[in-house]
Amino acid sequence: MSDLEKVTKNIKSVKVQGAKQIAIYSLKFLKRFCKKHGFGKEFEITAKKLEKIRPTAVVLHNCLKILKKEKSLKTINKLVKNLNESTKKIAKIGSKLIKNNHMIMTHCHSGEALAVIKQAWKEGKKISVIATETDPLEQGVKTAKELAKLKIPVTLITDSAVGYFMPEVNLVMVGSDAIRKEGIVNKTGTSLLALAAKENKKPFYVIANSLKLDRRKKMVIEERPAREVYLELLHPGKLEGVKIRNPAFDVTPWKFITAVVTEKGILKPEQILRLLK
Repeated sequence: MSDLEKVTKNIKSVKVQGAKQIAIYSLKFLKRFCKKHGFGKEFEITAKKLEKIRPTAVVLHNCLKILKKEKSLKTINKLVKNLNESTKKIAKIGSKLIKNNHMIMTHCHSGEALAVIKQAWKEGKKISVIATETDPLEQGVKTAKELAKLKIPVTLITDSAVGYFMPEVNLVMVGSDAIRKEGIVNKTGTSLLALAAKENKKPFYVIANSLKLDRRKKMVIEERPAREVYLELLHPGKLEGVKIRNPAFDVTPWKFITAVVTEKGILKPEQILRLLK
């Protein structure tokens, strides 16, 4: 298996997940690749292949756009550094929204949303978290384990129990794979969290660095394999006459979003929309 095949497999299988982590992982691979092959035609072909692996996540697209203008290993290092440093800044800015004894609901596994929660805990705030299971790959289990390891009180719930628990929480914090004019693009089920939060008058915060601003004319919502939804090990035999669809993301409209926490500050939807022009 070539290095590119290994990188492709790890991203496609969600072993490496989250728009920021996919970008960092891909950039580190490109650094090794460009040291050997340079920034010529092979680089262009490889960059295009990397971008197609998870087409919805925009961070890698934005990083490659910068890299194609400034083709150097120095640019790659700078991009990786900026992505890592932005998370530290976001954590400190976002933790101000969390008060003592707050209960936070989160969805899927967002490194940036978790950084904010961990920062609040580090500051000595007594908090607790409700994490959704996040079907079909149970990415929320990873979130729950990570929080439990730090002794942060965490409760894991099914996605369908969001409405049941929403009255108990103080706020919702989720990550994002892309920030667009239509709204924020995040793991499927995010829009349902936002609906439940609105109905219960709970603040709904999106935690995302500015490289997630998506100015692409068209966006492809990635659809993942049906086998993730229908596990033949649990249900032996073929599922005859049934169509299975498995979109990885959905779009949450701006009317449901309180603010976006970026490394540049806490921005209201109207401020974000101005940046997207």
